[in-house]
Amino acid sequence: MSLRVLSVAFPFARVSADPVGGAEQVLAQIDRHLVQRGHESVVIAASGSRVRGRLVAVPMPEGEWNDAVRARQHARIRAAIERTLAQSRFDVVHCHGVDFADYLPSPGIPLLATLHLPLDRYPLAVLRPRRPLTWLQPVSHEQCRGAPPDLALLAPIPNGVADNPFALRARPCGAALAMGRICPEKGFDDAIRAARMANTDLCIAGEVFPWPEHLRYAREVLAPMLDARRRCINALHGPRKQCWLARARCVLIASRARETSSLVAMEALAAGTPVIAYPVGAIPELIEDGVTGFLVDGPRAMAAAIRHAGEIDRRTCLHVARARCRLAGTLDAYLALYARLAAEACAQPARRCA
Repeated sequence: MSLRVLSVAFPFARVSADPVGGAEQVLAQIDRHLVQRGHESVVIAASGSRVRGRLVAVPMPEGEWNDAVRARQHARIRAAIERTLAQSRFDVVHCHGVDFADYLPSPGIPLLATLHLPLDRYPLAVLRPRRPLTWLQPVSHEQCRGAPPDLALLAPIPNGVADNPFALRARPCGAALAMGRICPEKGFDDAIRAARMANTDLCIAGEVFPWPEHLRYAREVLAPMLDARRRCINALHGPRKQCWLARARCVLIASRARETSSLVAMEALAAGTPVIAYPVGAIPELIEDGVTGFLVDGPRAMAAAIRHAGEIDRRTCLHVARARCRLAGTLDAYLALYARLAAEACAQPARRCA
């Protein structure tokens, strides 16, 4: 069955082969897989995005972002969705933004929304959609724990990552690595504190998005803490990122948010690199304490774990990644789900499937 899928990205992040954001990374992987399998992929995303299918670009807002900017961007996305759906028939619309409820398409076409964030980041009304043919897709079992029993969530599709060609081939250096969006909830300041206490070099590879609180955090909290040995570098992409991951002494994840599925942790394991992380959200589903890294509580414990990072068997990290974080499994599961949702929609009497 040939599929035609319209993917809608979070309106404030560009999609590329290897973006900073986890949701954008998942979307990019699905888009590439659809094209490789001979399906049609159309992606609505911010201008500057690079996709394998066809891009419908929406201007990226300039300057700092606020509520007024958010409202204008949502209006642009809604218009782009309706215009694209009017031009072609699609089997499924797949939304990836936390704000997907602000630009839902008109009823009639199946819509899948992947929930990349903890459920409490979504209003309950969003999690009980009234729009027909709307399905909600979790990404981990931990994300579903404690959910109200009346929520009609699909079975989780865990995220996955590609193999790292540098795994076990690059010689580890002495520096720790931390990656991701530069914002308060990711706890990069705790990673710096831990690296200082462990007398270890640390590279923070990330990007600051122009939300006022993110800019303030980078300027007023992180910047004064940096020095010659604890430094921020630009976001890493592609083979360069894979090489950095494989050479890192360890990867630090000091997130204060309940991670639903940490692609950074998965990418570290796929590089054969141990992870030292706070045990928040789905992190304990990925990292086994003392086996593929260490689960710690606070900068002091993280510093102690950094000193013992060399005791973790990097081959075990790689084996676990290949067994539990397979990208092919994730992508095949989404394609099978698209086909099922399209078939269910076609079975409804009111819907024509030309």
